[in-house]
Amino acid sequence: MTVLSYIVLGLSLSIPVGPINIEMIKRGIKNGFLNSWLVGLGGMSADVVLMFLIYFGVSTYLTTPIAQLIMWIFGFLILVYLGYESIRDAFKEVKISNEVQKATNSKSYLSGFLIAISNPLNIIFWIGIYGSVLTTTLNSIGTGQALLYSSAIFIGIAVWDLTVATLSNLGRKISNQGFLKWLSVIAGLVLIGFGISFGYKAVKSLYILMG
Repeated sequence: MTVLSYIVLGLSLSIPVGPINIEMIKRGIKNGFLNSWLVGLGGMSADVVLMFLIYFGVSTYLTTPIAQLIMWIFGFLILVYLGYESIRDAFKEVKISNEVQKATNSKSYLSGFLIAISNPLNIIFWIGIYGSVLTTTLNSIGTGQALLYSSAIFIGIAVWDLTVATLSNLGRKISNQGFLKWLSVIAGLVLIGFGISFGYKAVKSLYILMG
């Protein structure tokens, strides 16, 4: 695979709508470009952690039944909490301004990181996709080059995150109080929906372990 193909892969992996994209859109319309971008940056930071774990062979331990159960439970708790927080904030007065809201910067980054690092589907996805890509790359080039080449995946992810953050920021100009309220409610329900699906998988995993 060429560097360009890795960039395209990263872009393709980011486009499907998931918890990160939902959170980026919500925060971008509510707080502007920077907060939306920081959510994406937090998500990418979590992806970097996962990439290195897979690169150094830790993925073997992440695929054990106990580890998967813990990931499902963690994902359930994080996403349900973030969804609840989004719905709760929907009923607070929101002021849309051009001022940078520095107080929310670290919170936006942390939200992105926690959503990505606690999403079992994201972890399993990276193990499956990046694991196979890494194996293919190692067979054709050296170890150091494999890490460098595969890091180009994040260029594609960054391009998509910048696109979402930019579009979300532009959406602020046509947003009003009512729109933001329902956006936060819908985003919260979507996050809770993802969380409940993880909780269901956790129950199934626990049932299998106990059976």
